Amino acid sequence: MPTENNVKIIFLHHSTGFCIYEGGVEGWFENYNSTKGVSYQIYERDYPADGYSWQNYPYDYWNIWVNHEGDIPYKGQDPLEILTEDYDVVVWKHCFPVSDIEADTGYPDISSNRKSIENYKLQYNALKEKMRQFPNTKFIVWTGVALIRSETTEESAKRAREFFEWVKNEWDEEGDNIYIWDFYELETEGGFYLRDEYASGDSHPNSLFSQRIAPYFCQRIVDVIEGRGDISSIEGK
Repeated sequence: MPTENNVKIIFLHHSTGFCIYEGGVEGWFENYNSTKGVSYQIYERDYPADGYSWQNYPYDYWNIWVNHEGDIPYKGQDPLEILTEDYDVVVWKHCFPVSDIEADTGYPDISSNRKSIENYKLQYNALKEKMRQFPNTKFIVWTGVALIRSETTEESAKRAREFFEWVKNEWDEEGDNIYIWDFYELETEGGFYLRDEYASGDSHPNSLFSQRIAPYFCQRIVDVIEGRGDISSIEGK
């Protein structure tokens, strides 16, 4: 953090993330800054965007940030070397197809874009090592976005929960610069699917859910900034 009260945050997302952002994130921070006398400036960006494939799954973050690391954008996308120069907190997430997870083959491949737990784990472990190279930057990773029941299978949905539980309980470690916001649990409430009452007709969250959840997202960011990331609720409640 550059100063205790002046922090720049970048939120990297696609459509689901924008639903939550539009749920009142900017207004929440404006009120918090005014009330607390701080300047936590949040910015949002489609990522990856034009020039890349608009895929934002574990493979893609690994491909941009690890496989093509460096000081030069890869296909128009800023690597961590650039993002961490411009921002103090980096928040990143996947869109809901991340939960469409296929069965493992027994041959994990970090350079494969196949959606499987075995590949995701390799990619996440490499991403963790990469993020730890920037100890002055704090990272917040959303657990994955869930699918509605009609857009997935029971097997895929169960694999998704298995992976996100691993992210929370094994991959995430206390004492480093990486934190979790448990969006998946807020969407599923212990189940395997985005709850019908929270959906917009497909796997995007509806506006009522987004407005209810946005303050949890904001609170989680503030908890991380202010040093409570390892002791406060990972749901932001």
